[in-house]
Amino acid sequence: MPLVIGVTGSIATGKGLVCQALVETGAVHSDADRVAHRLYDPGTSGFESVVAAFGREVVGEDGYIDRRLLGGMVFGKPEEMRNLTTAIGDIGAAVQGVIDGWRATLGDDATCVMESVNHVEAGYGQWTDVTWLIACDQDLARQRLMARNGFTREEADQRLASQRPWDERAAAADLVLFNNGTPEELVANVKEEVRQVRALWDRNGLPESRYQEWWRVLVAERQG
Repeated sequence: MPLVIGVTGSIATGKGLVCQALVETGAVHSDADRVAHRLYDPGTSGFESVVAAFGREVVGEDGYIDRRLLGGMVFGKPEEMRNLTTAIGDIGAAVQGVIDGWRATLGDDATCVMESVNHVEAGYGQWTDVTWLIACDQDLARQRLMARNGFTREEADQRLASQRPWDERAAAADLVLFNNGTPEELVANVKEEVRQVRALWDRNGLPESRYQEWWRVLVAERQG
């Protein structure tokens, strides 16, 4: 079976660059956000549910849900975010389906990457072999959001407020990669880390992901 790496972290921490670096080493990549977006494309039941929950105004001129407008309605608002998640449908099943497809069709020499903001909280780490958490300073993340997305400071802070701090997720991660330096430094670190993980995987020496025990404890707490 292929090696499957889960890459997570708050918005604007550098997940995309990490995944790009992994793809450059030959990895297959999927983004859980894009998997979720397909669940509410026009013509799907998710589309109709999102429109019913948030109004026809969330539909852009192209007929698709305007995700920036929708994001402004839910980020930093836990109840509205739950309403959105319910309307979209079973995102977890869709993500698991992608990973199951990799395992069914790709060989032992393949490396796959599932990128997801909610990898830890949503339970996606159950299905990956390792979990990497990408982190950076809050001020730096704000600067990146404002420059990359054209957000105002208020909009950037709204997005950041909806994210859990990296240290609250660290117990579920096998690796925490800090992206406070240059892109070149981050890419070099990524390529060295994947080389090491891949070497362990190839000789059946990769230990169980820390995520698995973290998830077992969480499930037990929820049940009792």
